[in-house]
Amino acid sequence: MTTTSEQLLDIKKIREDFPILHREINGKPLVYFDNAATSQTPKHVIDCIVDYYETKNANIHRGVHTLSQMATDAYEEAREKVRAHFNAKKAHEIIFTSGTTHSINLVANGYASVLQKGDEILVSAMEHHSNIVPWQMLCEKTGAILKVIPMSYHGELEMDTYKQMLNDKTKLVFVNHVSNALGTINPIEDIIHLAHAVGAKVLIDGAQSAPHIKADAQALDVDFYTVSAHKICGPTGVGMLYGKEDLLNMLPPYQGGGEMISEVTFEKTTYAGLPHKFEAGTPNISGGIAFGAALDYMNDVGFENIASYESELLKYATDEISKIEGVEIYGTSPEKKTAVLSFNIKGLHPYDIGTLLDKMGVAVRTGHHCAQPIMEFYKIPGTVRASFSFYNTIEEIDIFISALKKAKTMLL
Repeated sequence: MTTTSEQLLDIKKIREDFPILHREINGKPLVYFDNAATSQTPKHVIDCIVDYYETKNANIHRGVHTLSQMATDAYEEAREKVRAHFNAKKAHEIIFTSGTTHSINLVANGYASVLQKGDEILVSAMEHHSNIVPWQMLCEKTGAILKVIPMSYHGELEMDTYKQMLNDKTKLVFVNHVSNALGTINPIEDIIHLAHAVGAKVLIDGAQSAPHIKADAQALDVDFYTVSAHKICGPTGVGMLYGKEDLLNMLPPYQGGGEMISEVTFEKTTYAGLPHKFEAGTPNISGGIAFGAALDYMNDVGFENIASYESELLKYATDEISKIEGVEIYGTSPEKKTAVLSFNIKGLHPYDIGTLLDKMGVAVRTGHHCAQPIMEFYKIPGTVRASFSFYNTIEEIDIFISALKKAKTMLL
């Protein structure tokens, strides 16, 4: 089966860009359906990392010699690519971090000096642990109160309840753009607008949305937006925090050290301006440069093309898996989520299914996906999660469905 979007994207050519897709696992061709955990990396990005170490490896911002200047230029060019991709107003509103978790903790640490006892902060019921635990720690430090926006059985936030929860005590709202466990696309435009109406600031966890949706920071009027490069065909260990300039200037530094200072004496230290104030120490230079290269690659493929094709993959997989007796899919309808299929088979543990699928060359994620409150909500130990990307194919879904049927037969 060949889809219209598949022809438009030239999937065969795209797959040639990803060396790992041509390897075997347990003697079977790899079918990689764990893209929500980390995407694969195209050779263009891999070559970018190699080129850095072969031609311009040096520390940045500090050196007058040629290699340092080359490395600095490449790193700051990558920052500009990130700025343009997410349509931030200014490049210094982009803070390079080690990933979404680092970005969220940076903001949480900063607000420890801002919040007061009795202030309220809201998180949604479908957050990753990285967007729960830092806020719990913040509440312990400040005496602020953490409240949870509930979700429905269909995997959607209860927006009427959210509206009722907002009041003049609400200072911060934290919601993921897309649920990593369910794939639900949350209505962040409404969430942001309603929060701003009561004077609250909003951080959106964009780790799961970034591979599928091109977020526009200015159009959203979002206060903070976080992303990890390894979800977007980039390397691990690098990501970004977007923040509005005035808010970033308000927050204190997260770490102390080199690069983030203006002047140091034993009596007093003054801090550098943005973005360096939040970028202490030697950063992941090659990772930052490769982050920019990954965005170049994905923009060349085209996010509208990606969304259209992945939607077809999700619909086909949903239709096919629904034919298997005993399957329960968690989350909303395919039209309201990204290419994530989170499911269980009645009477079978997700870990056992995932282990057998791996024996047949199919990589999926099993467990609670760092979203234990969601699993508690559904009263399940976890799910099997198959997550698709633009380099996957209909034929791979057929292999996955066949392997799933075989695993079911073996386990029952």
